Amino acid sequence: MPLRTSFSTSPRHRSSSRDSLAGSASRSERRGLTIALVLTVMLAGCASRPEPQTLQPQAGMAREASDITILAATDRAQTDATPPVFGGDRGTLRYERFTIRQLSSAEAAAQANGSIARYRDPSKVFVTTGRHALNRSDFVQAIGQADATDKTIGVFVHGYNTSYQEAVFRLAQLSAETDRQAVPILFSWPSQGDFRGYVADRDSATYARDDLVELLTMLSRSHAKGNITLVGHSMGAWLVMEAVRQLRLQGRDDVVNRLQIGLAAPDIDIDVFRNQVAAVGRLSPPITVLVSRDDRALAVSSRLAGGKPRLGLASADDPQIKAMAERDGVRIIDITSLPSINALNHDRFVVFAARYSHAAQVGAFGELAQAGAFLLNATGRILLAPPTRIARIIERSP
Repeated sequence: MPLRTSFSTSPRHRSSSRDSLAGSASRSERRGLTIALVLTVMLAGCASRPEPQTLQPQAGMAREASDITILAATDRAQTDATPPVFGGDRGTLRYERFTIRQLSSAEAAAQANGSIARYRDPSKVFVTTGRHALNRSDFVQAIGQADATDKTIGVFVHGYNTSYQEAVFRLAQLSAETDRQAVPILFSWPSQGDFRGYVADRDSATYARDDLVELLTMLSRSHAKGNITLVGHSMGAWLVMEAVRQLRLQGRDDVVNRLQIGLAAPDIDIDVFRNQVAAVGRLSPPITVLVSRDDRALAVSSRLAGGKPRLGLASADDPQIKAMAERDGVRIIDITSLPSINALNHDRFVVFAARYSHAAQVGAFGELAQAGAFLLNATGRILLAPPTRIARIIERSP
Protein backbone atom coordinates (compact mmCIF):
# COMPACT_ATOMS: atom_id res chain seq x y z
CA MET A 1 0.00 0.00 0.00
CA PRO A 2 1.49 3.31 -0.99
CA LEU A 3 2.22 5.84 1.70
CA ARG A 4 -0.18 8.78 2.05
CA THR A 5 1.39 12.11 2.78
CA SER A 6 -0.28 14.99 4.49
CA PHE A 7 0.22 17.04 1.33
CA SER A 8 -1.69 16.27 -1.82
CA THR A 9 -1.13 17.48 -5.36
CA SER A 10 -4.59 16.51 -6.57
CA PRO A 11 -6.47 19.18 -8.56
CA ARG A 12 -9.00 19.52 -5.78
CA HIS A 13 -6.35 20.36 -3.21
CA ARG A 14 -4.46 22.63 -5.60
CA SER A 15 -7.71 24.52 -6.20
CA SER A 16 -8.31 24.73 -2.46
CA SER A 17 -4.84 26.18 -1.98
CA ARG A 18 -5.42 28.76 -4.68
CA ASP A 19 -8.76 29.68 -3.10
CA SER A 20 -7.07 30.04 0.25
CA LEU A 21 -4.40 32.28 -1.23
CA ALA A 22 -7.02 34.32 -3.08
CA GLY A 23 -9.05 34.68 0.10
CA SER A 24 -5.96 35.75 2.00
CA ALA A 25 -5.15 38.30 -0.70
CA SER A 26 -8.71 39.57 -0.64
CA ARG A 27 -8.57 39.99 3.14
CA SER A 28 -5.26 41.79 2.78
CA GLU A 29 -6.77 44.13 0.20
CA ARG A 30 -9.70 44.85 2.50
CA ARG A 31 -7.36 45.58 5.38
CA GLY A 32 -5.32 47.85 3.12
CA LEU A 33 -8.43 49.72 2.04
CA THR A 34 -9.58 50.10 5.63
CA ILE A 35 -6.18 51.45 6.66
CA ALA A 36 -6.21 53.89 3.75
CA LEU A 37 -9.68 55.11 4.68
CA VAL A 38 -8.75 55.51 8.33
CA LEU A 39 -5.62 57.44 7.36
CA THR A 40 -7.78 59.77 5.28
CA VAL A 41 -9.96 60.44 8.30
CA MET A 42 -6.89 60.96 10.48
CA LEU A 43 -5.36 63.44 8.06
CA ALA A 44 -8.62 65.34 7.81
CA GLY A 45 -8.81 65.38 11.60
CA CYS A 46 -5.34 66.89 11.78
CA ALA A 47 -6.47 70.03 9.94
CA SER A 48 -6.61 73.29 11.87
CA ARG A 49 -9.67 73.42 14.13
CA PRO A 50 -11.11 76.27 16.19
CA GLU A 51 -10.21 76.40 19.87
CA PRO A 52 -12.80 77.02 22.63
CA GLN A 53 -11.55 80.61 22.93
CA THR A 54 -13.11 81.42 19.55
CA LEU A 55 -16.49 81.48 21.32
CA GLN A 56 -15.38 84.31 23.59
CA PRO A 57 -16.77 87.67 22.40
CA GLN A 58 -14.29 89.95 20.71
CA ALA A 59 -14.00 93.27 22.49
CA GLY A 60 -15.05 96.55 20.95
CA MET A 61 -17.57 95.17 18.47
CA ALA A 62 -20.97 96.86 18.70
CA ARG A 63 -24.02 94.90 17.65
CA GLU A 64 -25.03 95.19 13.99
CA ALA A 65 -28.31 94.41 12.26
CA SER A 66 -26.66 91.68 10.21
CA ASP A 67 -25.44 89.79 13.28
CA ILE A 68 -26.70 86.23 13.66
CA THR A 69 -28.24 85.03 16.92
CA ILE A 70 -27.53 81.37 17.67
CA LEU A 71 -29.41 79.67 20.49
CA ALA A 72 -27.70 76.57 21.85
CA ALA A 73 -28.91 73.70 24.01
CA THR A 74 -26.21 71.26 25.09
CA ASP A 75 -25.81 68.34 27.47
CA ARG A 76 -22.04 68.59 27.38
CA ALA A 77 -20.49 68.98 30.82
CA GLN A 78 -19.04 72.40 31.54
CA THR A 79 -15.39 72.39 32.56
CA ASP A 80 -13.86 74.45 35.36
CA ALA A 81 -11.80 76.44 32.87
CA THR A 82 -12.03 80.21 32.57
CA PRO A 83 -13.69 81.11 30.28
CA PRO A 84 -16.08 78.14 30.56
CA VAL A 85 -15.67 75.34 28.05
CA PHE A 86 -18.14 72.65 27.03
CA GLY A 87 -16.06 69.58 26.20
CA GLY A 88 -16.76 65.93 25.48
CA ASP A 89 -17.95 64.87 28.95
CA ARG A 90 -21.64 64.31 29.60
CA GLY A 91 -23.78 66.62 31.68
CA THR A 92 -27.28 68.06 31.96
CA LEU A 93 -29.03 70.41 29.56
CA ARG A 94 -27.72 73.96 29.58
CA TYR A 95 -28.64 76.87 27.35
CA GLU A 96 -26.72 79.74 25.76
CA ARG A 97 -27.21 82.58 23.32
CA PHE A 98 -24.45 83.60 20.90
CA THR A 99 -24.17 86.63 18.68
CA ILE A 100 -22.10 85.79 15.62
CA ARG A 101 -20.88 88.17 12.92
CA GLN A 102 -19.83 87.29 9.42
CA LEU A 103 -16.68 89.04 8.27
CA SER A 104 -16.91 91.34 5.27
CA SER A 105 -16.56 89.72 1.86
CA ALA A 106 -12.98 90.93 1.47
CA GLU A 107 -11.98 89.73 4.94
CA ALA A 108 -13.73 86.40 4.44
CA ALA A 109 -12.07 85.85 1.06
CA ALA A 110 -8.66 86.60 2.53
CA GLN A 111 -9.26 84.20 5.41
CA ALA A 112 -10.81 81.39 3.39
CA ASN A 113 -8.60 81.65 0.29
CA GLY A 114 -11.19 80.36 -2.19
CA SER A 115 -14.91 80.03 -2.82
CA ILE A 116 -15.24 76.42 -1.68
CA ALA A 117 -12.57 76.86 1.00
CA ARG A 118 -14.81 79.28 2.89
CA TYR A 119 -17.03 76.34 3.85
CA ARG A 120 -14.21 74.32 5.42
CA ASP A 121 -13.72 76.24 8.65
CA PRO A 122 -16.52 78.70 9.42
CA SER A 123 -14.54 80.07 12.37
CA LYS A 124 -12.29 81.81 9.84
CA VAL A 125 -15.16 83.84 8.38
CA PHE A 126 -17.33 84.30 11.50
CA VAL A 127 -16.48 85.85 14.86
CA THR A 128 -18.25 85.83 18.21
CA THR A 129 -19.47 89.22 19.41
CA GLY A 130 -21.74 88.12 22.26
CA ARG A 131 -22.29 85.14 24.55
CA HIS A 132 -24.78 84.74 27.40
CA ALA A 133 -25.81 81.81 29.59
CA LEU A 134 -29.58 81.32 29.78
CA ASN A 135 -31.95 79.45 32.02
CA ARG A 136 -34.78 77.44 30.50
CA SER A 137 -37.38 80.22 30.58
CA ASP A 138 -34.91 82.75 29.16
CA PHE A 139 -34.12 80.29 26.38
CA VAL A 140 -37.79 79.96 25.42
CA GLN A 141 -38.22 83.72 25.52
CA ALA A 142 -35.12 84.23 23.36
CA ILE A 143 -36.57 81.98 20.66
CA GLY A 144 -39.63 84.19 20.42
CA GLN A 145 -37.49 87.30 20.20
CA ALA A 146 -35.12 85.94 17.57
CA ASP A 147 -35.19 87.68 14.22
CA ALA A 148 -36.21 85.40 11.33
CA THR A 149 -37.93 85.76 7.99
CA ASP A 150 -40.68 83.42 9.14
CA LYS A 151 -41.75 81.56 12.27
CA THR A 152 -39.88 78.37 11.43
CA ILE A 153 -37.57 76.99 14.10
CA GLY A 154 -34.45 75.30 12.74
CA VAL A 155 -32.74 72.75 14.99
CA PHE A 156 -29.32 71.48 13.92
CA VAL A 157 -27.78 68.32 15.41
CA HIS A 158 -24.10 67.91 14.55
CA GLY A 159 -22.25 64.68 13.89
CA TYR A 160 -19.33 62.65 15.17
CA ASN A 161 -15.94 64.24 15.90
CA THR A 162 -17.37 67.72 16.38
CA SER A 163 -16.48 70.19 19.11
CA TYR A 164 -18.94 72.64 20.62
CA GLN A 165 -17.32 75.63 18.93
CA GLU A 166 -17.25 73.88 15.56
CA ALA A 167 -20.97 73.20 15.83
CA VAL A 168 -21.78 76.81 16.75
CA PHE A 169 -19.86 78.24 13.80
CA ARG A 170 -21.24 75.63 11.39
CA LEU A 171 -24.79 76.58 12.32
CA ALA A 172 -23.96 80.27 11.96
CA GLN A 173 -22.68 79.51 8.48
CA LEU A 174 -25.78 77.51 7.55
CA SER A 175 -27.99 80.31 8.82
CA ALA A 176 -26.12 82.92 6.78
CA GLU A 177 -26.05 80.80 3.62
CA THR A 178 -29.81 80.17 3.81
CA ASP A 179 -30.67 83.85 4.39
CA ARG A 180 -31.75 83.16 7.98
CA GLN A 181 -34.97 81.46 6.95
CA ALA A 182 -35.39 80.00 10.44
CA VAL A 183 -34.53 80.72 14.07
CA PRO A 184 -31.23 78.77 14.38
CA ILE A 185 -31.05 76.45 17.37
CA LEU A 186 -28.11 74.15 18.04
CA PHE A 187 -28.46 70.89 19.90
CA SER A 188 -24.91 69.89 20.80
CA TRP A 189 -24.40 66.44 22.29
CA PRO A 190 -21.12 65.38 24.02
CA SER A 191 -18.98 64.42 21.02
CA GLN A 192 -15.32 63.88 21.90
CA GLY A 193 -14.24 66.06 19.00
CA ASP A 194 -11.59 63.45 18.19
CA PHE A 195 -11.53 60.99 15.28
CA ARG A 196 -10.43 58.26 17.72
CA GLY A 197 -13.63 58.66 19.73
CA TYR A 198 -16.10 56.96 17.38
CA VAL A 199 -17.37 54.39 19.89
CA ALA A 200 -17.51 56.96 22.70
CA ASP A 201 -19.41 59.31 20.41
CA ARG A 202 -21.94 56.61 19.56
CA ASP A 203 -22.56 56.07 23.27
CA SER A 204 -22.81 59.83 23.86
CA ALA A 205 -25.34 60.17 21.06
CA THR A 206 -27.44 57.52 22.79
CA TYR A 207 -26.99 59.37 26.08
CA ALA A 208 -28.30 62.57 24.47
CA ARG A 209 -31.47 61.06 23.02
CA ASP A 210 -33.74 61.93 25.95
CA ASP A 211 -32.40 65.48 26.05
CA LEU A 212 -33.17 66.00 22.36
CA VAL A 213 -36.66 64.65 22.98
CA GLU A 214 -37.03 67.14 25.83
CA LEU A 215 -35.86 70.03 23.63
CA LEU A 216 -38.23 69.17 20.78
CA THR A 217 -41.14 68.77 23.18
CA MET A 218 -40.37 72.13 24.77
CA LEU A 219 -40.16 73.85 21.37
CA SER A 220 -43.43 72.32 20.23
CA ARG A 221 -45.20 73.41 23.39
CA SER A 222 -43.78 76.92 23.40
CA HIS A 223 -44.34 77.67 19.71
CA ALA A 224 -47.56 76.03 18.71
CA LYS A 225 -48.00 77.65 15.29
CA GLY A 226 -44.58 77.56 13.64
CA ASN A 227 -42.86 74.70 11.88
CA ILE A 228 -39.84 72.94 13.34
CA THR A 229 -37.11 71.98 10.89
CA LEU A 230 -34.87 69.29 12.35
CA VAL A 231 -31.57 68.57 10.59
CA GLY A 232 -29.07 65.94 11.66
CA HIS A 233 -25.63 65.43 10.15
CA SER A 234 -23.74 62.13 10.17
CA MET A 235 -24.11 60.47 13.59
CA GLY A 236 -26.42 63.33 14.51
CA ALA A 237 -28.84 61.99 11.90
CA TRP A 238 -29.02 58.72 13.83
CA LEU A 239 -29.71 60.70 17.00
CA VAL A 240 -32.47 62.64 15.23
CA MET A 241 -34.21 59.48 14.05
CA GLU A 242 -33.92 57.85 17.46
CA ALA A 243 -35.42 60.89 19.19
CA VAL A 244 -38.30 61.14 16.71
CA ARG A 245 -38.92 57.39 17.00
CA GLN A 246 -39.06 57.74 20.77
CA LEU A 247 -41.53 60.63 20.51
CA ARG A 248 -43.78 58.57 18.26
CA LEU A 249 -43.67 55.57 20.58
CA GLN A 250 -44.53 57.88 23.49
CA GLY A 251 -47.64 58.99 21.62
CA ARG A 252 -46.34 62.53 21.06
CA ASP A 253 -47.89 62.88 17.63
CA ASP A 254 -48.39 66.58 18.40
CA VAL A 255 -44.61 66.98 18.33
CA VAL A 256 -43.71 64.58 15.51
CA ASN A 257 -46.28 65.97 13.09
CA ARG A 258 -44.74 69.43 13.40
CA LEU A 259 -41.32 68.25 12.28
CA GLN A 260 -39.68 68.68 8.89
CA ILE A 261 -36.72 66.31 9.01
CA GLY A 262 -33.49 66.42 7.02
CA LEU A 263 -30.70 63.87 7.32
CA ALA A 264 -27.33 64.87 5.85
CA ALA A 265 -24.75 62.13 5.20
CA PRO A 266 -26.55 59.94 7.76
CA ASP A 267 -24.34 57.46 9.60
CA ILE A 268 -27.19 54.99 9.96
CA ASP A 269 -27.30 51.31 9.08
CA ILE A 270 -29.86 50.98 6.27
CA ASP A 271 -31.75 48.17 8.04
CA VAL A 272 -31.85 50.24 11.24
CA PHE A 273 -33.20 53.18 9.24
CA ARG A 274 -36.00 51.02 7.83
CA ASN A 275 -37.06 50.10 11.36
CA GLN A 276 -36.85 53.73 12.50
CA VAL A 277 -39.01 54.89 9.60
CA ALA A 278 -41.50 52.11 10.23
CA ALA A 279 -41.95 53.36 13.80
CA VAL A 280 -42.07 57.05 12.86
CA GLY A 281 -44.43 56.61 9.92
CA ARG A 282 -44.87 58.82 6.87
CA LEU A 283 -44.40 62.54 7.37
CA SER A 284 -45.51 65.51 5.29
CA PRO A 285 -43.23 66.71 3.85
CA PRO A 286 -41.28 63.44 3.62
CA ILE A 287 -38.02 62.90 5.48
CA THR A 288 -35.22 64.22 3.25
CA VAL A 289 -31.94 62.29 3.05
CA LEU A 290 -28.82 63.76 1.40
CA VAL A 291 -26.38 61.06 0.27
CA SER A 292 -22.97 60.89 -1.44
CA ARG A 293 -21.68 57.69 -2.99
CA ASP A 294 -18.03 58.63 -2.34
CA ASP A 295 -18.33 59.63 1.33
CA ARG A 296 -15.05 58.38 2.82
CA ALA A 297 -16.05 58.97 6.43
CA LEU A 298 -19.10 56.73 6.00
CA ALA A 299 -16.97 54.16 4.20
CA VAL A 300 -14.88 53.90 7.37
CA SER A 301 -18.04 53.68 9.47
CA SER A 302 -19.30 50.87 7.26
CA ARG A 303 -16.03 48.99 7.71
CA LEU A 304 -16.19 49.42 11.47
CA ALA A 305 -19.72 48.02 11.36
CA GLY A 306 -18.61 44.82 9.66
CA GLY A 307 -19.37 45.99 6.14
CA LYS A 308 -22.98 46.95 6.86
CA PRO A 309 -24.01 49.67 4.37
CA ARG A 310 -24.68 53.16 5.68
CA LEU A 311 -27.67 55.16 4.51
CA GLY A 312 -25.50 58.14 3.56
CA LEU A 313 -23.66 56.02 0.97
CA ALA A 314 -26.82 55.00 -0.86
CA SER A 315 -27.13 55.55 -4.60
CA ALA A 316 -30.32 57.22 -5.81
CA ASP A 317 -30.33 55.18 -9.02
CA ASP A 318 -30.17 51.88 -7.15
CA PRO A 319 -33.53 50.12 -7.78
CA GLN A 320 -33.67 48.86 -4.18
CA ILE A 321 -33.04 52.37 -2.82
CA LYS A 322 -35.71 53.80 -5.12
CA ALA A 323 -38.19 51.18 -3.98
CA MET A 324 -37.39 51.79 -0.31
CA ALA A 325 -37.83 55.54 -0.75
CA GLU A 326 -41.31 55.18 -2.23
CA ARG A 327 -42.39 52.38 0.08
CA ASP A 328 -41.28 54.15 3.27
CA GLY A 329 -42.22 57.68 2.22
CA VAL A 330 -38.69 59.11 2.13
CA ARG A 331 -37.03 61.41 -0.40
CA ILE A 332 -33.39 60.62 -1.07
CA ILE A 333 -31.23 63.14 -2.94
CA ASP A 334 -27.85 62.04 -4.27
CA ILE A 335 -25.54 65.08 -4.11
CA THR A 336 -22.31 63.34 -5.12
CA SER A 337 -21.89 65.75 -8.05
CA LEU A 338 -21.49 68.77 -5.76
CA PRO A 339 -17.96 69.95 -4.92
CA SER A 340 -16.60 68.63 -1.65
CA ILE A 341 -15.14 70.96 0.95
CA ASN A 342 -12.57 68.42 2.17
CA ALA A 343 -11.04 65.03 1.39
CA LEU A 344 -13.73 63.12 3.28
CA ASN A 345 -16.63 64.16 1.01
CA HIS A 346 -18.75 64.14 4.17
CA ASP A 347 -19.91 67.77 4.38
CA ARG A 348 -21.45 68.43 0.95
CA PHE A 349 -24.71 69.31 2.66
CA VAL A 350 -23.24 72.75 3.44
CA VAL A 351 -22.75 73.47 -0.27
CA PHE A 352 -26.20 72.06 -1.04
CA ALA A 353 -27.82 74.33 1.55
CA ALA A 354 -25.99 77.37 0.20
CA ARG A 355 -26.88 76.71 -3.43
CA TYR A 356 -30.39 75.34 -3.17
CA SER A 357 -32.08 76.88 -0.13
CA HIS A 358 -33.59 79.70 -2.20
CA ALA A 359 -34.99 77.26 -4.75
CA ALA A 360 -36.62 75.23 -2.00
CA GLN A 361 -37.99 78.39 -0.39
CA VAL A 362 -39.73 79.62 -3.57
CA GLY A 363 -41.05 76.19 -4.46
CA ALA A 364 -38.83 75.55 -7.50
CA PHE A 365 -38.47 71.95 -6.37
CA GLY A 366 -42.15 71.13 -6.44
CA GLU A 367 -41.52 67.48 -7.25
CA LEU A 368 -39.50 67.16 -4.07
CA ALA A 369 -42.72 67.38 -2.09
CA GLN A 370 -43.21 63.69 -2.80
CA ALA A 371 -41.25 60.64 -1.76
CA GLY A 372 -38.74 59.12 -4.14
CA ALA A 373 -35.10 59.02 -5.17
CA PHE A 374 -33.50 62.04 -6.80
CA LEU A 375 -30.15 62.68 -8.43
CA LEU A 376 -28.36 66.00 -8.54
CA ASN A 377 -26.40 65.84 -11.79
CA ALA A 378 -23.23 67.62 -12.87
CA THR A 379 -25.14 70.53 -14.43
CA GLY A 380 -26.88 71.37 -11.18
CA ARG A 381 -30.20 69.83 -12.15
CA ILE A 382 -32.21 67.51 -9.98
CA LEU A 383 -33.47 64.40 -11.73
CA LEU A 384 -36.60 62.76 -10.41
CA ALA A 385 -36.18 59.05 -10.84
CA PRO A 386 -38.57 56.99 -8.74
CA PRO A 387 -39.60 53.61 -10.17
CA THR A 388 -42.55 53.45 -12.59
CA ARG A 389 -42.18 57.14 -13.41
CA ILE A 390 -40.47 58.89 -16.29
CA ALA A 391 -37.61 61.00 -14.98
CA ARG A 392 -38.31 64.71 -15.08
CA ILE A 393 -35.73 67.44 -14.91
CA ILE A 394 -36.12 70.25 -12.44
CA GLU A 395 -33.98 73.24 -13.29
CA ARG A 396 -31.90 74.70 -10.53
CA SER A 397 -33.24 78.01 -9.33
CA PRO A 398 -30.81 80.92 -9.91
